[in-house]
Amino acid sequence: MFETLSGKLSGVFDGLAKRGALSEADVTEAMREVRLAMLDADVALPVVKDFVNKVRERAVGHEVLDSISPGQAVAKIVNDALIDALGGAGAVPLNLNAAPPVPILMVGLQGSGKTTTSGKIARRLAQRERKKVLLASLDTQRPAAQLQLAQLAERAGVASLPIIAGQTPVQIAQRAMDTGRREGYDIVILDTAGRLSIDEALMDEVRAIRAETDPAETLLVVDAMTGQDAVNTAKAFNEAVGVTGVVMTRMDGDARGGAALSMRAITGAPIKLTGSGEKLDALEEFHPERVAGRILGLGDIAGLVEKAADTLDHEESEKLALKMMQGKFDLDDYAAQIRQINKMGSISGILGMLPGMGKLKDALGDKELDTSVLKRHQAIISSMTRKERRTPSIIKASRKKRIAAGSGTTVQEINRLLKQYDSMASMMKRFSKLGVKGLMRQGLSALMPNGGRPPGGGGRPPFG
Repeated sequence: MFETLSGKLSGVFDGLAKRGALSEADVTEAMREVRLAMLDADVALPVVKDFVNKVRERAVGHEVLDSISPGQAVAKIVNDALIDALGGAGAVPLNLNAAPPVPILMVGLQGSGKTTTSGKIARRLAQRERKKVLLASLDTQRPAAQLQLAQLAERAGVASLPIIAGQTPVQIAQRAMDTGRREGYDIVILDTAGRLSIDEALMDEVRAIRAETDPAETLLVVDAMTGQDAVNTAKAFNEAVGVTGVVMTRMDGDARGGAALSMRAITGAPIKLTGSGEKLDALEEFHPERVAGRILGLGDIAGLVEKAADTLDHEESEKLALKMMQGKFDLDDYAAQIRQINKMGSISGILGMLPGMGKLKDALGDKELDTSVLKRHQAIISSMTRKERRTPSIIKASRKKRIAAGSGTTVQEINRLLKQYDSMASMMKRFSKLGVKGLMRQGLSALMPNGGRPPGGGGRPPFG
């Protein structure tokens, strides 16, 4: 979403870095480029003006113009201004400080992802916060909306309010809160109906539900792909019913990222969560400093570590680490590693979270990194018997033909996989012999064949 803006800002800073010293004219020219880049990214005009003025004021001061690396100093100022525009450093958590059951009201237009987001939040609160959550659909407008939420609740592993036909949204909200109190729920998530556009009937319905339930959080769900329309929607909802936080969906899309940069300044409501996919675990806290870092190509290591902690199977990782220490590594372990990599999402997405990798992604263009070899390896390993996976040395010509036929690959591909596996297995054996202390003493080259020396080299001359 922020790739275009990121590329243009990187160009501005590269230009400043090449100059030894900066004049006021250089800063003015750079700010003109930043202004154009932000307008092109669909950032609201008042936000752009305020942003550029803030940066210019600080950038023409002596601490920048007289500094050793003025380009870096300007980049630091832009980074700080971006964090401010996005809502200040640190994620804003959901407010759950109320007597249980805590009502959370979900509002927004139709098609913004409200119902799916309700399921995602329910799953997050149940798994991370260990809360007892009840999902209730107040949507009597859209066909099968209540059934959709019931199915989402089942997938998320939380309870949903039984459907009673003919009740009004306010009556359903009353029943949800009564059930929450009676059955000891910590949180009740109320998913309201949406409309194709903002109208008074929608606002009246939301006001009536809000008055009845007194929610601790009123979360507005907006589609980031709609650009400035998302900001206008947020502004209208905030003025009409009062919004305590925004959830932006489809952040993995290719729309320009101006809506996220404009949201806080225009509406006053912080972005609390972002959605980036249809899966129920595709929900993240919104950290302005991390988003600013990714826009400026500084990466998001903290986000990557969190993603790994959430998606990777720790038990499986520990088992594999133990086997590596013992010098044991078979094709089952290799297949497990491939599955762990696939859980992390696309390789390009992971690269985007690493510092300095923006230029590598630009060099790739629209191409996704080729991960098809991993899928082929998975297919080949799945076509082997358990005995073959445990002891690959028994795989000879006839077995290779059978595996190739079963996996839809060729014998040459199986040979390449086995050769790669042999290299990995021998590296594991060397690792177990050296141990951690030996590895620290000799370095990573000790894991390479011949201890990192070229074949035949390193010893005494043959005739010396």
